[in-house]
Amino acid sequence: MNKISLGRKLGYGVGAVGLDLSYGMFYSYLSIYLTDALGISPLFLLVLTPLARIWDGINDPMMGMIVDKTKTKMGKYRPWILIGTLLNAIVLCLLFNAPNLPSDSVKLLFYAGILYVFWGMTNTLADIPFWSMVPSFATEEKDRNLVSTIARAFSGLGQGIISIFTPIAVAYFGGVAGSKLDSMTSDTLRAGFGKWSIVASVGLIVFALICVASTKEKSVTVSNEKFSFKAALNVIKQNDQLLIFMLFAMMSNAGFYMTSGISSYYFKSVLGDITLQSKFNLMGTIGSVLAILVVPVCSKFMNNRSIYKLSLSMAAAGYIGMAIMGYLFTGNVTLLGLFYVLTSLGTGSMFVNQTVMLADVVDYGEFKIGQRNQALTFSMKGFLQKMAYTMQAIIMYATFSVTGYDGQAVVQTATAKSAISFLMFIVPPVMILVSLFIFSKKYKIFGEFKQEVLRTVSEK
Repeated sequence: MNKISLGRKLGYGVGAVGLDLSYGMFYSYLSIYLTDALGISPLFLLVLTPLARIWDGINDPMMGMIVDKTKTKMGKYRPWILIGTLLNAIVLCLLFNAPNLPSDSVKLLFYAGILYVFWGMTNTLADIPFWSMVPSFATEEKDRNLVSTIARAFSGLGQGIISIFTPIAVAYFGGVAGSKLDSMTSDTLRAGFGKWSIVASVGLIVFALICVASTKEKSVTVSNEKFSFKAALNVIKQNDQLLIFMLFAMMSNAGFYMTSGISSYYFKSVLGDITLQSKFNLMGTIGSVLAILVVPVCSKFMNNRSIYKLSLSMAAAGYIGMAIMGYLFTGNVTLLGLFYVLTSLGTGSMFVNQTVMLADVVDYGEFKIGQRNQALTFSMKGFLQKMAYTMQAIIMYATFSVTGYDGQAVVQTATAKSAISFLMFIVPPVMILVSLFIFSKKYKIFGEFKQEVLRTVSEK
C-alpha cells in the first residue's frame, strides 16, 4: 500500500488553489471581458474557440507523452508544474490587460486570439503534471479517494475565491462606488479585470511554489519510448473506457461551465447588478465545500459508481430547482442560491469522483494494453475540460449572435435577456442528465471487474 503523510497530501492540494484561480478567470470571466470590456463580436469568438481546440487536440497528448518521458533531479512532474504556472501567470495577465484598441481592430483580434491559444498551452504545461501525480500518491481506493478529495477541496477554494470576489474586485479596481448596470462601463471592466488578473496571477505562482516545495514524488516509471503522435492516438483509442469517460465527463462539465460562464451575463444584463453574482456564488461555494465530504462519507457504504450517480442526480435536481426559482421569482437571489447549494454539492463531488475515476482509467489502460501511460491519460482531463468549455462557448456565442446580444449596450433587448435566462437555467440540467445516462450505460470499471484490474496492476 502506497501511503503518504497528511502534510504532503495537503501540500499537493495547495497547488490546485492557484490552478483554479487561473481556471476561474479564464472559464468564468474571459467571455464577458472580451465581449463587454473589449467589445469583440461573439461571432469572432464562435470561430476562435473551436479553432483553439484543434491545436489543443495536438498539444495536450503531446505534452502528456513528454511528461511521461521526463526524468530530472526534481522528479517527473514538479519541474513542469513550476514552468507551466509561471508561463500561465504571464499569459493570464496579458490576456486581461489588452491594449486599448478599437473593438474591430485586426490587431486587437489577433492579440486576443493568440493569447487565448497560449493560455491553453501554458495551462496544459501545469495542469497535466499536477493531476498526473494522483496515482503515484496512492494505489488503494480509499487512500486515492482522500488524495483526490483534498485536491478537489483546494480546487474548490480557488474557484470560490474567483467566483465570489471577482464581481466586487472588478467594481473596486474599476474605480466605481457601485456596480449597477449603468456604472459598469467598458472602461470600468477593462481596469477592474486588468488589476484583478494580476492579483490572481501572483496567487497562481505562490501556490505552485508551496506545492512543489512541500511535495515529494514517489517512485515513478519513466517512458523511454520515442514520442509519436500516432502512437499517442493509438493508446487513447485502445483505452475504450478513457473515451467513454471523456464523453460523459465532457457533457457534465459543459453544464457546469455554462452556469459559471453565463451567470455574469445574467446578473449584469438581466438583473442589472453584477455584484449580486457574489452572493449567488457564495451559496455555490458553500455547496462546493460541503461536497468534499460526499465521497469520504458515502464510500463507507456505497461504491464509487453509486456515489457518482448520486452526485449527478443532486446536480440535476439543484439545476431544476434553480430554473423554477429563476422563472417564477426573478431577482430573488436568495431562493436561487439555495438551490445552487444543492447543485454545487453535486458538481463538487462529481469532480472528486472524476479525478478518482481517471486514476482507475490509468490502471485499466495498463490492464488492457500493458502500458501505464499515466501522464498521457491525465492529459485527457485537461483536454476534455477545454472541450467542455468549447461546447459551452459555441452554444453561448451562437445564441448571442442569433439574438443580437451587444456587449457595448447598456440595456439588452428582451430577446437577448430571454436567451441568457434559457442558457442559465435550462441547458445545464439537460447536459447533466445526458451525462448520467451515458455513464450508467457505458462505464464498466466498477465492482469485481475493477478489483480484478487493481490486482493485475499491483502484481505487475
